Amino acid sequence: MAGVPKQAAVEADAGSSGEGRTDAEIMLQVKAGDDSAFAYLVQKYRRPMVNFMYRMAHNAAGAEDLAQEVFLRVYRSRETYEASAKFTTWLYRIATNLAVNHARDTRHERPENTVSLDEPDEESGHTPDLPDGTPSAEENLVQRERLAAIRQRVQSLPERQRIAVVMHKYQQMEYRQIADVLKLSESATKSLLFRAYEALREQLREFV
Repeated sequence: MAGVPKQAAVEADAGSSGEGRTDAEIMLQVKAGDDSAFAYLVQKYRRPMVNFMYRMAHNAAGAEDLAQEVFLRVYRSRETYEASAKFTTWLYRIATNLAVNHARDTRHERPENTVSLDEPDEESGHTPDLPDGTPSAEENLVQRERLAAIRQRVQSLPERQRIAVVMHKYQQMEYRQIADVLKLSESATKSLLFRAYEALREQLREFV
């Protein structure tokens, strides 16, 4: 990971760095110059960041690079870090800003470079919104049409709604944390998600 300490860019023996400490406290160790603490945070959050970027940036090939850029920004911001909020809130704010900018910069790319929010999870292999089992040819056609419709409708959601849906459904983040990342009240976040899901249900009625 260019620009990041060498020992943090590889799988470091940093397991003991997190024992009995919050992530915010560990980040304060990073601020104080402890690179093994940074390696611990990279190891802990690398996979969630890759998954988040995969869902947000619509580019499976670029998700790893975007996740690395998140950690590079974390490291570059270490000296100004203040433990005034949960570490994950601060981390996802950085990731969200990067993902939004990337999406805006690449929105004119060809459709072949995009991925569906309902494609199988990289780790489990499961597709969240589709039933298990081997479908028939007709069912396959319906599923492909449904996935295409879901992809189109989710991408057309207003930006904040789309971000909130990804965090809520795929990152399994709680309302309070999503609210902190988006700098909204919890009630406003719930309303945002309600409107997003209602819009998706209405637009995808024929596929439900």
